[in-house]
Amino acid sequence: MQYMILRKSDASTEAGELPSPALLAAMGTYNEELAKAGMLLGGEGLQASSKGALIRFSGGKPTVIDGPFTEAKELIAGFTMIEAASREEALEWLKRWPQEDANGNTSLEIREGGCPGGLRGVAGEEAPPLPEGFRRFMILLKANERAEAGIVPDSQWLGRMAQHNDEAVKAGVLLMGEGLKPSASASRMKFTRGKPSVMDGPFAEAKELLAGFWIIQARSLQAAVDWALAYPFPFRDTEEVEVEVRLLYEAGDFAAA
Repeated sequence: MQYMILRKSDASTEAGELPSPALLAAMGTYNEELAKAGMLLGGEGLQASSKGALIRFSGGKPTVIDGPFTEAKELIAGFTMIEAASREEALEWLKRWPQEDANGNTSLEIREGGCPGGLRGVAGEEAPPLPEGFRRFMILLKANERAEAGIVPDSQWLGRMAQHNDEAVKAGVLLMGEGLKPSASASRMKFTRGKPSVMDGPFAEAKELLAGFWIIQARSLQAAVDWALAYPFPFRDTEEVEVEVRLLYEAGDFAAA
């Protein structure tokens, strides 16, 4: 089964502070161990929400709000995708999360991958280098009560999503995408001075959870927002739907620093 490990934001990541050399080395070692175990599928770091945008659909009408998202309590600073036999196995790996991260005071969430409606995900295969002038963006679909209840759109709407995904892949825009199961199958792990504590889902605050994600490449934040505005997100025409558009880190961002 696929699981998504979400590293929650904190004051440092929201201030745009880059990871220390010690943390980069520790995370590199951790990812190497995951890879040797045949579990690592990929992972990315998200830049501060000040470099992103928030889209709110209400009755099908969108409102775009530039970051930072000061009212959001559960922002994401990065993610790792793994393959594990069970949530218990995944949690054992989370307990080994590098203590160099936030001085051992990190909050993580683990979510089971897979669209509840059976929509096929877009595999994170090795992509060619980014075209000159392009950046990668992550589109984060926030959950709501319908998503947390496992209610899915009808087959016609799922077909529209599948078609949109296929067309975006063929156009070289969509690089990766996946749905997430409701938080009833999720867990949270909080480290306090290096000691982990675990809380199993479901979690009550639906609007702070994720229902799915897409990674695209675009020339600008506005181009990424435009892509998200055109996407047929579930129930966007009838329900309150919220989407984050976040800029991803690239290797050059660390080299420049």
